Amino acid sequence: IAPSGSKDIYVCVTAPDGKVISEGTKFVTREEGEKTYTSKVTVNYEQGKITPVSFDWKQADKYQTGNYKIEIYNNGFKIGEGVKTLKKGGLFS
Repeated sequence: IAPSGSKDIYVCVTAPDGKVISEGTKFVTREEGEKTYTSKVTVNYEQGKITPVSFDWKQADKYQTGNYKIEIYNNGFKIGEGVKTLKKGGLFS
């Protein structure tokens, strides 16, 4: 278990077309080697507590409808993942 304190978290968001939403910046994972990330977020981690991770992202192109895979990494290890589905309409039309 990681000690409490300031941690750099790498967030990788993969669009429905399989491409990571990114400006081309990379980091190194323990299992996959070099990987492109969407955002690096510094959080104040407190041992034994769930720490929400959020960031703002302004995309130059329109968002695609479909499933976006979100992966969270710390110290080269994947520590969380999820999927967010964007449907056509509303802000994303």
